[in-house]
Parts: sequence; C-alpha cells; structure tokens
Amino acid sequence: MPPLEGDDDTSKIYFPGDLSLQERQELENIRRRKQELLADIQRLKDEIAEGIQFLIENDLLKNTCEDIAQFLYKGEGLNKTAIGDYLGERDEFNIQVLHAFVELHEFTDLNLVQALRQFLWSFRLPGEAQKIDRMMEAFAQRYCQCNNGVFQSTDTCYVLSFAIIMLNTSLHNPNVKDKPTVERFIGMNRGINDGGDLPEELLRNLYESIKNEPFKIPEDDGNDLTHTFFNPDREGWLLKLGGRVKTWKRRWFILTDNCLYYFEYTTDKEPRGIIPLENLSIREIEDSKKPNCFELYIPDNKDQVIKACKTEADGRVVEGNHTVYRISAPTPEEKEEWMKCIKAAISRDPFYEMLATRKKKVSFTKRH
Repeated sequence: MPPLEGDDDTSKIYFPGDLSLQERQELENIRRRKQELLADIQRLKDEIAEGIQFLIENDLLKNTCEDIAQFLYKGEGLNKTAIGDYLGERDEFNIQVLHAFVELHEFTDLNLVQALRQFLWSFRLPGEAQKIDRMMEAFAQRYCQCNNGVFQSTDTCYVLSFAIIMLNTSLHNPNVKDKPTVERFIGMNRGINDGGDLPEELLRNLYESIKNEPFKIPEDDGNDLTHTFFNPDREGWLLKLGGRVKTWKRRWFILTDNCLYYFEYTTDKEPRGIIPLENLSIREIEDSKKPNCFELYIPDNKDQVIKACKTEADGRVVEGNHTVYRISAPTPEEKEEWMKCIKAAISRDPFYEMLATRKKKVSFTKRH
C-alpha cells in the first residue's frame, strides 16, 4: 500500500493491509489534523503570541515561562524579529519569559563582546525604546551573574554593551567615514565603572574583537538600533543659545530616534548634548539678535528644567540647565523644515533619554 503524501516524510503514514475501514479513517484523521497543525504553526510563526497560545491550546506546549522560553530559545523556524518583540513586552508574564530566556544563555568566562554575539543572535532587537531597555537590562544582569567581579555594577555592563553596539556600527557601516580609534573608544567610556575607569586592556580587547569581526544580525532589514543613528531624520548647522551663559554657538544638529543631538564638529562621534523630545513642544519665537528662531519648551511648566544632558570640556557628563532651548536656523525655509521634523519626532518614550540617564548615573555614583 503506497503512503499518503504529506508535506514532509514525517507525515507519511503506511496502512497495513489488515486494518479495518474505521481504523484507516482514524489514522487519516490523525494525518489531516497533523497537517492542519503544521500549516497553522507555519502561518503563526511570525505572530509569536498567537502561535504560543495555539500550541498551548493544542497541548503542544506547556503554559510556563520556562517552557515558552525554551521554545523561543530553540527558535526553529521562528521569526527572530517577532521573538524580540515578544520578549520585550512589559506584561509581567512576558518579563518572566524574558528572564527565563536569558537564563538559557551561558556567558561564564566570555568577554562582553562574545556574550553579546551569542545574545543578539538569538533574536533581533526591537525598535521600541522600553523593550530594548528591558532586554538589555536582563542581559546585563545575567552577564554579571555569570562573571562576578568583572564590573562594579550591572549599570556599567549595560552602558558598555551599548557602547559596543554603537562601535560595531561606527566601524562597519560604510556610511561612517570617520572611523573611531581605540583611544576614542577608551575615552568615551571613562568613568562608567561606578565613577571609576575600566581597565584599558579590557577596552582594547573589546575594540579589537569588534574591529576584526562585526556582529552578525539575524534578518537584517535595516531597522535595528545599530543603524538608526546614522540614518537621521534631519541634520545640519544651527545656532544654539547657551543656558547659563547667553551666548550663541554654532553646532551641528542631528535629529534621530526621538532625540535632538548637537555636536561641536561634524566629525565628532560623541555629542556635546542630547535633548530627548519627551513631552516637549516647539514654537516660533522672535529674537532681536538672531533671525529664524524657534524654541523647545515644556508646556505649562515655565520654570522646569528640560531633561537633557551635555558633555563638558573635560569629558564630564552633566545635566542640562535649560528651561527652554532657543535655536536659530540659517533661513526661514530651514526653520520651517526643522520645526516640522522635530514636531514629528516628539515622543513620550525616547530610548536615548534612558541611556543618557543611565550613563550619567554610573558616571557620578562616587560623587553622589
């Protein structure tokens, strides 16, 4: 008796000649049900939450965070972008799954780059700031658990992890012409180890590892965090009025990822200031000294300092002191374009506010 054809060899069922008609029908029903399940699983592989629920309802997966984490960790045929989105959700059960998922990674005796390679290959970083924060926080906790004593705190591991991710882009994105040196990488990470410096040899080894081999990013469609900084919504020269000292200074502004950055020179890789656009508003303003002005401000809070940070000349990261940011564009047309783009970028959950706050926190632990 020839086999009944299915989508793969595992679905072929051979009917012995002595089976009754009823037994044959039961086997045929089993085969059809299996094929339906396979088709549904294939259809739901990009919809992780729905797919997990389907498997649970059909007794193919236990409804525990450990079993679901194992299922996602194996990732057979699953969309890794969808895995990242699911793991980053703020629902309490999803957070438990995330931590169970991270526990499946063994980082003992791996340097931070090696651990990141393993971690970032098991899913794809989502684009939402809060999701990224939860996932990288869980990674930092797990790495420090596996490598006790390497860093003073998980905050240090968290900040350095993002520095490595951004270094990967700076060194290997062809759009970045001015490649950072190892000295610049060491300099940008001064003071992040609870106010102290990490060993220079450690930072040099991390730099060389990324320089020699970039991260492999699954399903790279260009939407991941490591590319956003170099595909800005808008960039150009503007004049900015100082906070305490009311002088106008020319700065290179970059608008990306719901934040406004300003640099002293276009070749700088570390911004002089970061202005998260959370809960801000923008308006045109007349200024007797400069044309084409607009302001960023907090509505209904006239005297409240805007949440922002800047880098002093000696490299210290400090909180900004602006209650408003007054900016002058070269032409009326550029003013209109900047205002339009900034309005579109204003959000309630910018990623870089969290990263800037975390970096400031670890830089000044000893002082505060």
